[in-house]
Amino acid sequence: MSTSDPTAQGVPADAMRRLAKLQPGRPGSIFTSDLSVNEFLLVREAGFKPIGLVLGSSIYHVGIQLGRWGKNQELETLSQAMYHARELAMTRMEAEAAALGADGIVGVRLSVEAREFGSDIAEFIAIGTAVKADHPAPGGTGWRNNKGQPFTSDLSGQDFWTLIRAGYAPLGMTMGTCVYHIAHQKVSAVFSNLGKNVEIEPFTQALYDARELAMTRMQAEAEELGAEGIVGVQLNAHNHRWGGHTTEFFAIGTAVRPLREDHEIERPTMVLSLDD
Repeated sequence: MSTSDPTAQGVPADAMRRLAKLQPGRPGSIFTSDLSVNEFLLVREAGFKPIGLVLGSSIYHVGIQLGRWGKNQELETLSQAMYHARELAMTRMEAEAAALGADGIVGVRLSVEAREFGSDIAEFIAIGTAVKADHPAPGGTGWRNNKGQPFTSDLSGQDFWTLIRAGYAPLGMTMGTCVYHIAHQKVSAVFSNLGKNVEIEPFTQALYDARELAMTRMQAEAEELGAEGIVGVQLNAHNHRWGGHTTEFFAIGTAVRPLREDHEIERPTMVLSLDD
């Protein structure tokens, strides 16, 4: 197989060879990580060893779908394109983690970068640190999710430590997206609002609807994982190249499940030094 040939998951052969050199537990092997020093130490304190930096990438051509000038509507073709491109990047990152025998991926960053190949081409990148647990999850269960995949989490090392100590475990990053065309105002409405403080109700409703669609899709992914809830939710708006009246709303967070019935963290104990 040549270096440019991808694996079945779309992971290049070069990446698989790099991962093969990061065998955890082998004498002389090293790990790679983009965690800060504090995050690294807290992840270790939570009972997980970083074993390798993993990433997934997808360079995607995002097509054009025109919305009706005066109508609020989702542009479903574009919504699907943005979702599929991110999913490809996430899946390839998870495939790299699985090749390392990881239980999960922490500190995941999911970004979109415009490329100079064309105004309608963007690279979707997912990157994080694969980790392996020192011990099975409470109850003797595994740390992977109900799909047999390593868990993914975009929480910081500090938040990940707090989550585990509080008796919860991450299941996976869940996301929802909606590309929405916001109707233009009619000329008569523009002139009637001149000089007034007044809500533009069609705009309000359009943005509200678009955010709700993104949130609902994120929640549906969490339900498929059997999650109890989603933490660290972010709801962002991106215009990309579509202009002011077409916007993508993107919701993302970490789905979690309980590890035990109580969810209390031990209170810190004050220590007084007896030194002079």
